[in-house]
Amino acid sequence: MSMKEFDRRVFGERLKALRTENEVGQNRLAQDLQLSNASISYWETGKQLPSIEALYKLAVYFDVTADYLLGLKDF
Repeated sequence: MSMKEFDRRVFGERLKALRTENEVGQNRLAQDLQLSNASISYWETGKQLPSIEALYKLAVYFDVTADYLLGLKDF
């Protein structure tokens, strides 16, 4: 079984799409989840990856699975 390579761009694209669909700006999301604005921006551009705790918060906030955010599954 070959393992699929992780693509951090998928995470960033999905996060940005969820924000856009839900009409939530980066500043609002950061405030709601008690994170920095820079973190949201870095995640969306693929410069950094979220911690497991932040990934959990994002999944709960947008009512999606972590697997979806990570690109392991589609809706």
